[in-house]
Amino acid sequence: MSEQKSWLRPALAGAAAGLVNGLFGGGGGMVLVPLLAGYCHLEERKAFATSVAIILPLCVLSAVLYALRGALDVVQALPYLAGGLIGGFLGGRFFKGVKLVWLRRGFGLLLLYGGIRALLR
Repeated sequence: MSEQKSWLRPALAGAAAGLVNGLFGGGGGMVLVPLLAGYCHLEERKAFATSVAIILPLCVLSAVLYALRGALDVVQALPYLAGGLIGGFLGGRFFKGVKLVWLRRGFGLLLLYGGIRALLR
């Protein structure tokens, strides 16, 4: 595969994740994991882990843009950040021990829950 083609799919997957993250203030990982696994042919466990590394700078960029536009309340975000850091640490520690089938099911249920909530609002 040529070098240009080897970068095209990952760049498109990243663009989709960035677009979703920027529009909705998050959720880029929800788009990215299926794209990394299916469209970019990355092994699923690596797709989950890689999406975290990709989403971090996207979230930072989105947060900066929201802050510049006055739409970010950092003080209100702090308790969520603290809880998120703890949850992220625990999730990262347990990640390797969770069977892939349960990761898929949990991810699918999370997508389903989020979709239903979005439709009902």
